[in-house]
Amino acid sequence: MIKKILSLVFVLSALFSSAQETATAPEMADTFRSDGKIYVVITVIGMIFVALVIFLIVLERKVNKLEKQINNK
Repeated sequence: MIKKILSLVFVLSALFSSAQETATAPEMADTFRSDGKIYVVITVIGMIFVALVIFLIVLERKVNKLEKQINNK
């Protein structure tokens, strides 16, 4: 029974994935690229990523400090 369900899932996933291949490329990316705005988008995404990494590093340091305080007590 499980083999039948899994084979049905795989067949359906293959059908859905082949349906996505027929779609054309998004026009928005071409418009941003031609206007030069894609660099602004990439810069903003990069800044958000860097901010998240910095936030996680600071948070990790605070957690380590609290863990050391708890272990010392």
